[in-house]
Amino acid sequence: MIRLLTSAHDAVFRSLEGLSTPVMTTLARFLFAATLLLYYWNSGMTKLGDGILGFIQPSDGAYIQIFPRTIEAIGYDFSQLGTFHWLVVTAGTWAEFLLPLLIVIGLFTRLAALGMIGFVALQSWVDLFGHGGLANGTLGAWFDRMPDGIILDQRGFWVFVLLYLMFRGGGPLSVDRWLRNATSAGQDAGQPARA
Repeated sequence: MIRLLTSAHDAVFRSLEGLSTPVMTTLARFLFAATLLLYYWNSGMTKLGDGILGFIQPSDGAYIQIFPRTIEAIGYDFSQLGTFHWLVVTAGTWAEFLLPLLIVIGLFTRLAALGMIGFVALQSWVDLFGHGGLANGTLGAWFDRMPDGIILDQRGFWVFVLLYLMFRGGGPLSVDRWLRNATSAGQDAGQPARA
């Protein structure tokens, strides 16, 4: 009886698994767009400098957000910052716009998801050690019946969605799929007809 039940269970869910992967990859990208796209874009907007060159001249707030302890240590004298600080802040700002966009449209989805995982890890480190989150309880705790810890709970779910996309790709409704199909159609067109 147990063998019959497990066989029936496995047969049903094995067939559902094959059908669900395209749906789940698209759903993961949709959920990312619905919950995190505007979060990251708004954060990126706060880092842009003034004027048309704001995307390469980050605001003072960008440096404060990314290097809070360094900025405090130099007494908010931004002239003491070097090329390294500019590169990190500029790259971080661009990443907040580009990586989410790539995930949402499904272009280089796996690489963009990997980049976002690194971004979330770095963001969490800055929140904990740069902004004092470790001392004020931002870290949270697992297995504590409280699902609202910013780092361990919320960002754990973010990373899970990103890991899913990294391993499964963008799915059928993605630029990745379109490019793959266009590339394979182009290769097939160049092949001589078989008799």
